[in-house]
Amino acid sequence: MASLALGLVLTWRTSRVVNFAHAAMGTYLAFAYFEFRDRGDLVLPVLGLPSRIHLLATPTLASALVFALVLSASTGAVVYWVVFRPLRRAHPLARVVASLGLYLYFQEMTRLRFPTAGASAVTRFPVLPESTVKILGTGVGANRLWLAALVLMVTGVLVVVFRRTRFGLATRAAAGNEKAAVLNGISPDSIGLVNWMAASVLAGFAVILIEPIAGLDPAATSLLVVPALAAALLGGLTSFGLTALAGLLIGMVQSLILGYAVRPDTNWIPDWVPVTGLQQAVPVALVLVALAWRGDPLPTRAATPEQHLPPSPSPQRVVLWTAVLGAAAVTALFTFQASGRQALIISLTAMLMSLSTVVVTGYVGQISLAQMAFAGVAGFTAIEVADNGLPFPLAVLVAVTVATLVGVAVGVPALRVRGMSLAVATMALAVAVEALVLGSDSLSGGVGGRSAPRPYLFGIDVGISAPGAANFRPAFGLTVLATVMVAGWVVANLRRNRTGLRWLALRANERSAAAAGIDVARAKLGAFAVSSALAGLAGCFMAFGTSTLSTTSFLVIGALVALAMTYLAGISSISGAILAGLMTQAGVLTSLSGGGGTSDQYVYVTSGLLLIVVAVAAPEGLTGIAQRGLARGAEMVRSLRPMGTPS
Repeated sequence: MASLALGLVLTWRTSRVVNFAHAAMGTYLAFAYFEFRDRGDLVLPVLGLPSRIHLLATPTLASALVFALVLSASTGAVVYWVVFRPLRRAHPLARVVASLGLYLYFQEMTRLRFPTAGASAVTRFPVLPESTVKILGTGVGANRLWLAALVLMVTGVLVVVFRRTRFGLATRAAAGNEKAAVLNGISPDSIGLVNWMAASVLAGFAVILIEPIAGLDPAATSLLVVPALAAALLGGLTSFGLTALAGLLIGMVQSLILGYAVRPDTNWIPDWVPVTGLQQAVPVALVLVALAWRGDPLPTRAATPEQHLPPSPSPQRVVLWTAVLGAAAVTALFTFQASGRQALIISLTAMLMSLSTVVVTGYVGQISLAQMAFAGVAGFTAIEVADNGLPFPLAVLVAVTVATLVGVAVGVPALRVRGMSLAVATMALAVAVEALVLGSDSLSGGVGGRSAPRPYLFGIDVGISAPGAANFRPAFGLTVLATVMVAGWVVANLRRNRTGLRWLALRANERSAAAAGIDVARAKLGAFAVSSALAGLAGCFMAFGTSTLSTTSFLVIGALVALAMTYLAGISSISGAILAGLMTQAGVLTSLSGGGGTSDQYVYVTSGLLLIVVAVAAPEGLTGIAQRGLARGAEMVRSLRPMGTPS
């Protein structure tokens, strides 16, 4: 954890970027190292290029380490120059979504490029010695001692470089005041490039060295960014020494929890509490403590003004658009075949999730990555209360209420933090809820998952399943459609009334909004309540619309994809939420384009790429581009109209 956290501090001090993809980059680099060490192949994580290039017939440990060093530095250079250099003056949301896009891209490219099972699976070659050393009668792995020593050595080098060398002072100057640094002959681009290369090297070698201790998996290893962020935050994202110490302490506490769990004589952990979830709760608690203690430790740079969030247009002709789109959806439900109805129901459910993102992020500017956790809490709660005899509508109401309460509780940190720091907090909470709450066998049903009872609405069967071609029944689709229409109407009216104006004022400038008499805390918690309720509705329809619901239905990556799709479509408008729902995996547009099979493998990869492109080139999203194009077209028509011609 400490070695990963040092890289996070390095990228923050250099570019004011919290790189959520830091561990995912390290995961790819570790897989690439082991593949080269085993077969001498370079595996490229770039779509359109050859997947692998044979470099060496008999690689040695020394050649493999040199290979890892060069590849890590090259990866960091490309990521900085292509992604984060163009976003130096962008809004924090743009940098967050770009790093989330990288997270999705590297995680999925690693999963696709490197088999984890079978004869072609990557062979692991430990770098550090794995013997056992006796310390006070207790056996300790030598690799752990070597790793701790290396972390302390790297920390010492970083402290000396940043305090005593011209390069370190130049890095601090460029991060603090870029304009003044340029006037003094310092190149922020060169400084940023070198530091991002160093951070990437730290990420790659960290994952390579901890593989015998923590294992190596594209999804699980990528989430090591959460405890690493906890350590970095405890170090204020500035102190290498405090960060290293915090990372070592977090690792020790998590190891102690695991040790107590596997020893019956000292196990104080109840059977219904997942050990993995309890381990995840440690860094989450530390993240929240650090953020509450420091307020917002992520200040913006005074010398480089940030861009505003994409504009949020006021919804127009809501009734007309609702009627037109609703009629089209009803027609589709009764004319499409079963596969088409399934795609439409998936898209409608995704629209609710995207609407929740539009409210909390597009309208209020609070970057929340816990939406899928809210959906999971609501989905399993709905199944639980429905199994105990509560009717379908009341079960949904209770589940949405629970999700709303959880959302408000998660929103409490937003009263003191914002921007990237809130994204860190909500991602940490989402990981903890996934592992500690949704991972509990008593709620989720364990490996087999749980199934919801058949729903009835006022005595009418609105279940989704039916034999053969009648499957994915229109009755269930109409229920979801009606909910989406009401939710969209509510969000549109909230955007147009005083509540929406308060939200937009907060998004623009919290200090000015407070000076104008707006209750900042109340407005933020209200937005989190509405957002979590919408996510809860999506979770309920996922519960009643699938044969089996499990913890894998609500993974954190799902929240990242939801944010990605909404940002791509247009995160500040209801039309963006609708388009995001249509573009979702296995949704309407995927179905119409013939998606499936091989193309579905790359949905997260392409989502990540599109997210990066949109964050850099078109932060207003696809709907924003369309609206801007229509406005320009109308302006051109007006300019070409002869004077005196009636409009």
